[in-house]
Amino acid sequence: MITATASVATRFRISDRLADYRELAKPRLNFLVLVTTGVGYYMGVRHSMEWGRLLHTLIGTALTAAAASALNQWMERDEDALMKRTADRPLPQGRLAPVEAMAFGLVMAITGLTWLLLKVNALTSGLGLFTLLSYVLVYTPMKRTTTLNTIVGAVPGAIPPVMGFTAVRNELSPEALGLFAILFLWQMPHFLAIAILYRDEYRRAGFKMLPVVDDDLYSSSRQIVVYCLALIPATLLVIPLRMAGGVYFAAAVVLGAAFLGFGARAAATRSRLDCRRLFLASVLYLPLLLAFLMINKR
Repeated sequence: MITATASVATRFRISDRLADYRELAKPRLNFLVLVTTGVGYYMGVRHSMEWGRLLHTLIGTALTAAAASALNQWMERDEDALMKRTADRPLPQGRLAPVEAMAFGLVMAITGLTWLLLKVNALTSGLGLFTLLSYVLVYTPMKRTTTLNTIVGAVPGAIPPVMGFTAVRNELSPEALGLFAILFLWQMPHFLAIAILYRDEYRRAGFKMLPVVDDDLYSSSRQIVVYCLALIPATLLVIPLRMAGGVYFAAAVVLGAAFLGFGARAAATRSRLDCRRLFLASVLYLPLLLAFLMINKR
C-alpha cells in the first residue's frame, strides 16, 4: 500500500514538473508564432507544398520560440514576482530553480536552431538565431531602461513569417519583407493596448513601457493611431508584389478601417474598456487578414 501511494506521488511530481517546463515554453502564446510561420511558408510556395519541409520548419521554429520564452522568464524572474499576472510562474514560485530554466532554454535553442539548419536551410536558421538573440539580449534588457523597447521587441516578433517564407525560397525577397511589415506594424497597437491595461503592474516591476511613463497616455494614444494608419497601406503592399488579388484587397481595406476605428476610439477615450476592445480587435484582425491573404493567394 505504501509503495503504491509513493508511486502515485512520484507520478504527480513528474506531471507537475513537466507542467512547469511547459509553462516555461509558453505553448499557447507561441501558437501565433507557428501560425504566422505557416502563413509565410504557404505564401512562399510556388507550385506544390512540401509538407515534410513545413513540418521541419514548424518544429525548429517552435523549439526556438520555446527557448526565447524560457530564457526571458529566467532573466525576468525577479520582475515577474512583482506582477500579479506573472507571479504564479514556475520561477517566482520556486517550483523550478533558475539554473534549470536557463538549461532548458539553452537546450531548446541549440536543438531548434540545429534542426532548422539541418532540416530546412542556413538562412532560416540564421533568422531564428537573430530572433532569439534580439529578443533575449536586446529587447528583454531594454524593458528596464527605455520606452523604445516595444519597437525593438516588434522586430523579432515579425520575423516568424519571414522564416516560413525563406524555408521555401531560401532568399530574403520583397515578398518576405512585406509580410514582416504587416506583423511589425500590427504588434504596436496590440502591445500598446496590453501595456495600458497592465501599466500599474509594469510600473511595479520597473518596466519602462511607454504607458508607464506617459501619465496622460497622450503619446501612447497618438502612437496607436499612427500605427493603425500605417498598417493599412502596409497590408496593401502585397498587391503590387503579386501575392494576392482583389478579394484580399477589399478585405484588407475593410479590416484596416475597422481596426483603425477601434484604435481611434481607444485613443480618444483612453479608457481601460476601449483599450481592452482594441486588444480584442487586434486578436481578431490578424488571423482574418492572414486568412484572406491565403485564400486569395496569386
